[in-house]
Amino acid sequence: MNTVYIVDAVRTPIGRYNGALASVRPDDLAAHTIRELLTRSPQLDPARIADVYFGNANGAGEENRNVGRMAALLAGLPTSVPGVTVNRLCASGLEAVIQAASAIAVGDASIAVAGGVELMTRAPYVLPKSDRPFPAGHAELYSTTLGWRMVNPKMDPQWTIPLGESAELIADKHKISREQQDEFALGSHRKAAKAQAEGLFEPELAPVSIPQRKGNPVLFAADECIRPDASLAAMAKLKPSFRTASEARGGSPRPEAGGGTVTAGNASPLNDGAAALLLADEEGLKATGREPLARVCATGVSAIDPHYFGLAPVEAVNRALVKAGRTFADLDVLELNEAFAAQVLGCVAEWPEFDPAILNPQGGAIALGHPLGASGARLAGTVAHQLARRGFGTGIATLCIGVGQGLALVLER
Repeated sequence: MNTVYIVDAVRTPIGRYNGALASVRPDDLAAHTIRELLTRSPQLDPARIADVYFGNANGAGEENRNVGRMAALLAGLPTSVPGVTVNRLCASGLEAVIQAASAIAVGDASIAVAGGVELMTRAPYVLPKSDRPFPAGHAELYSTTLGWRMVNPKMDPQWTIPLGESAELIADKHKISREQQDEFALGSHRKAAKAQAEGLFEPELAPVSIPQRKGNPVLFAADECIRPDASLAAMAKLKPSFRTASEARGGSPRPEAGGGTVTAGNASPLNDGAAALLLADEEGLKATGREPLARVCATGVSAIDPHYFGLAPVEAVNRALVKAGRTFADLDVLELNEAFAAQVLGCVAEWPEFDPAILNPQGGAIALGHPLGASGARLAGTVAHQLARRGFGTGIATLCIGVGQGLALVLER
């Protein structure tokens, strides 16, 4: 098997819902990250890229028709460079990285680009076709921004509860209080704000020039959702988003927590963003003229009951560590996507040997944002840059995935 290197990793700043990136098409944003990779590796002949892998979770709007191929063309790659789009929901970007790494490992490619993109702001409403011509009744529009829609009636109803209710079930299972979730969320904002102030995100950021109706373009250069002024007092004022004291779906409300514990403050927001990585084997690395950030060591994938999807990274990480011949004691950083504070705390509770001090040292999705298909690629790139800054070490990027899956990638330097 060939050694696979992460040569470089870039991402756009993450935009808030209907924020700075709202006017940018997802295929254009994906193309922007690919162009940035090429700019940073001027020695690389773009024609040597064997394939472009891009993750996308929705695929219902402007990212249709294979956004991986569209991004490659829009980025100016030769038309001889193919592209593919992969979907593992929230882990689509990490799935793209893993598929690219696998192709290189077995010799099917020497150099590849992998990444992910999602503009949740621009996710369209969809109208299902009627099974009858000229239906007399009303038609229902479905939002494709997030979560279940057009559910198969054969699916177990317990599996199709809202994502936030799944987080409540995890809080129930591990007795995670509202206060613990809010404290974790506050920590995410504080760590992200500190990393931003210290310039730790700069090596991975690819600022986006946003055209304006009037005047010069505006450069979007910093993550939009980080709140340096976040406080427990402000978070405590937010009402639960999925449960009330008198109602609970899929579980019993906890009186001591006022029924619900998951709020907009301790969950990831809706976001826009893109990320891309350049991967290569030994020969490809020479062609780039670059020193790699890290190398791919192992992967892990797992699946559990869909209504406990947030806990799936537990086994995915366990499997990846076994394949890598490593233990939690060998880790220097673990980036676990913060879909919900309850979900992260639930995973940590099931890793008794894990040191939470190395968890998301630069903050996570609660502060930075979670642009679905881009998040996995963002996490892999963030781990690679942290290892490169240290000059050594082992790190993991992992995500929970709706409908009950987990994915993990081990990187080393």
